[in-house]
Amino acid sequence: MALSTKVAEALAQAESTSGEKSPLYEALLADIKKLSTPATAAADLNAIADSFVGQALGVVSTRAVLAAFIATLKGLGNDDLCIDVGARTLTLLAGQPSSFLDATATLCELVAAAHESNDDFADAARALAAIPLDSSQRKVTDEDKARIWVRIVRNYLEVDDSTAAETYINKLKNIMHTVSDPDLNLHFRLSQARIQDAKRDFLSASQRYHEISFSPAIADEERLHTLAMAVKCAILAPAGPMRSRALARLYKDERAVQLGEFGILEKIFLDRLLSPQEVAKFAEGLQPHQLATTSDGSTVLAKAVVEHNLLGASRLYNNIQFEALGSLLGLDAEKAEETTARMVEQGRLVGRIDQLDGIVWFEGGEASGEKGSGRAEVITGKEMRRWGANVESLSEDVENITNSLQKEFPDFVAANLVV
Repeated sequence: MALSTKVAEALAQAESTSGEKSPLYEALLADIKKLSTPATAAADLNAIADSFVGQALGVVSTRAVLAAFIATLKGLGNDDLCIDVGARTLTLLAGQPSSFLDATATLCELVAAAHESNDDFADAARALAAIPLDSSQRKVTDEDKARIWVRIVRNYLEVDDSTAAETYINKLKNIMHTVSDPDLNLHFRLSQARIQDAKRDFLSASQRYHEISFSPAIADEERLHTLAMAVKCAILAPAGPMRSRALARLYKDERAVQLGEFGILEKIFLDRLLSPQEVAKFAEGLQPHQLATTSDGSTVLAKAVVEHNLLGASRLYNNIQFEALGSLLGLDAEKAEETTARMVEQGRLVGRIDQLDGIVWFEGGEASGEKGSGRAEVITGKEMRRWGANVESLSEDVENITNSLQKEFPDFVAANLVV
């Protein structure tokens, strides 16, 4: 697009001047609203940038003009203009010496803010990532690095790119112990929870959400929302002793009764079976990634509900045929057996499977959560150990009684008992 006539004339005058040129560029930028028009603003500003960068004004003068240029661009308040002109100016500065890193950083933040205003969060993250933070020519504190990296993480999470966000979370882990800003620390912890949630590490995410829900730095409404996220993640976690402990912490939280999810939390905590209607209602409040399909074709929620109902069934039955168990879980017999075997093998359910008769035998008590610990011993071995324990206990009781008699009635013991 052609330049504004007035801007073209002012540029020609500045370039032809033999003396100090920076005041002329600064004056041109100060009057840009009068000299330019909305239709030619992008072309005018790009031409001004091309001109003063190409004039070799010297480091000090160029820095002054750059500062005025960035302030003018920001003052125009046009996001699209900031993106267009800012990106082109950054390309120009990339070919210059490292003397303009501060201006580059300011311009990157300006472009990123414009992208954020347009809800282009991925582009905003990329603009922020271009800020020079590790150059020896520019000293940046850990707190300033954390502020930029946290902002990048939050932008990537807005577009559900947890992989890119995790890259910057890992960088933050190395410096957050030196950052005292409570808001930055809060955003860091919340971002960690969101990434774990997105990666389906629901137990860890639930714990972090629950910790954040106690933070005095956030409003009461936000605390309840974060507590609700902790409950959702705990419910979606694989059934077993670790999830049971997480559910217990949440169930005992006095604020939990205020949540819409409290009903299903209570039923799961008490190992009661869930109905399809309850599950469907709970699913309405989940995020898309929490309803995603897993490699076996089921959703995260469906898998969590099946495993929970299997644990609930183990509290109701001593044994059950796989046909009946499958009917209870909404699965066929083969899938019910496969799910049971996996949970037993992973130490999340205590029991043993009789494949010949197609029956699973549930044993009392909690699984330890350690792989292989859910396998119940055969009945004979178990009963023999119980018999041995009873004999040992009886022998100890007899010995205690004998010792007491000998202490209280030594003459009687000497006359009647062989000790």
